[in-house]
Amino acid sequence: QVQLVESGGGLVQAGGSLRLSCAASGSTFSINTMGWYRQAPGKPRELVAAITSGGSTNYADSVKGRFTISGDNARKAVYLQMNSLKSEDTAIYYCNARTRNLNAYWGQGTQVTVSS
Repeated sequence: QVQLVESGGGLVQAGGSLRLSCAASGSTFSINTMGWYRQAPGKPRELVAAITSGGSTNYADSVKGRFTISGDNARKAVYLQMNSLKSEDTAIYYCNARTRNLNAYWGQGTQVTVSS
């Protein structure tokens, strides 16, 4: 089992920045990929960014050039630096971890609200 705890959400004006953090505990040795998803009201959950244990990253087109994902393998943590935030970035952001045997774990979510 893997437990994930997010922090760093909040209210910010359009054009501002926020940094999300996610710390993993439990069977962290089995984690292969960590990432961030988001879900806005009335919309499905979508991938924002992901990073593998080898450092490969993947971003949604809508956040490329604005968001940066980074990871700390030693601390089993993942971060999302969000710059130039837009109102359409408003959502609940969820941390995700995937293990080598394809189990997926989720954090409780953190609200990000961007005011225009």
